[in-house]
Amino acid sequence: MPGSLEPLDLTVQIPYHFRCPISLELMRDPVTVSTGQTYDRSSIESWVATGNTTCPVTRAPLTDFTLIPNHTLRRLIQDWCVANRAFGVERIPTPKQPAEPSLVRSLLNQAASASNPSHSRLSALRRLRGLARDSDKNRSVISSHNVREVLINLVFSSSQSSDLSHESLAILVMFPLTEFDCVGISSEPERISYLANLLFHSSIEVRVNSAALIENVIAGTRSSDLRLQISNTEIIFEGVIEILKNPLSSPRALKIGIKALFALCLVKQTRHKAVTAGAAETLIDRLADFDKCDAERALATIELLCRIQVGCAAFAAHALTVPLLVKTILKISDRATEYAAGALLALCSASELSQKEAVCAGILTQLLLLVQSDCTDRAKRKAQMLLKLLRDAWPEDSVGNSDDFLCSEVVPF
Repeated sequence: MPGSLEPLDLTVQIPYHFRCPISLELMRDPVTVSTGQTYDRSSIESWVATGNTTCPVTRAPLTDFTLIPNHTLRRLIQDWCVANRAFGVERIPTPKQPAEPSLVRSLLNQAASASNPSHSRLSALRRLRGLARDSDKNRSVISSHNVREVLINLVFSSSQSSDLSHESLAILVMFPLTEFDCVGISSEPERISYLANLLFHSSIEVRVNSAALIENVIAGTRSSDLRLQISNTEIIFEGVIEILKNPLSSPRALKIGIKALFALCLVKQTRHKAVTAGAAETLIDRLADFDKCDAERALATIELLCRIQVGCAAFAAHALTVPLLVKTILKISDRATEYAAGALLALCSASELSQKEAVCAGILTQLLLLVQSDCTDRAKRKAQMLLKLLRDAWPEDSVGNSDDFLCSEVVPF
């Protein structure tokens, strides 16, 4: 049930003291401020976040911004929800309490201290990971305590157990890295090699977390030399592509895998390594498994790889490449259409066989619809270039009977 019971107001009246004075909705996580007034946590946090320093009800200054959970009121609200279940009222869940800064500091110190036993450090990291998973607010509190530096040291320290490194890695990928962090990792080849080796770990979670950190680092590194150094690392493409190939890969694994592959393929000098590692076959075989955003990345990666000769040849050799790309036009999004058209343009420019396959797959109709759609200008230009390129490949009856093909909107690029 959402925080409001307005659809039930005709039959159920929410007690006044169960409503938040700010939102006027049923409180789900009541907290008391320094003036003694109680509000729903999300409402009072939003009030304070906008710069207000007074109590909304009393207008008295807030002497501090500590929010004390009102457990008694929360239990009364839950009891009231249960008592009114027959009217469609759902019981509010017991909220998880936000991480206290003092607890976060203690856990980080416990995890970072080399003098502590490994099991104690691992326990601290697991508790920290649980807090980070609970909420954005917890991650914000944890991030304010220099967590990235601590975790980076733990991930790449050679003097500790692999369990500590893997647990630290799982937490680290929950936080955005600064450019300083990315340079600190990418400028040390042994660190990137360590992550590349983790891509073949027996645990799929460790492999996916390693790919996530690789993607974060390469995306956050401005230096073209460092980006080249990352993408030139031995077996890095093979490891990322293996994640995409794995039939047991979760939606998260597919998302991170395609993000990492796309980031690596942005480095022009090493795209041939992606092709050698089997990127073409894997992308085509997995294309239908991606959600919208990831399908866009996959198609963008296909277009990038089709810009090199070996990439074009590898995609052309797959029987489903051209039919799938033609089918994708105008089906997923404007971006996806643009990338698919770009890949088809590269393939058809390199191979007459690809031209014939595109015609057989019905590309004429798709391109004519595309140039008259609200798609991006780049997509339309690519469609026009394809129409010009493929004109000699149309069956004579198709061209002769198509007034649309000769329409004024299809102009040379």
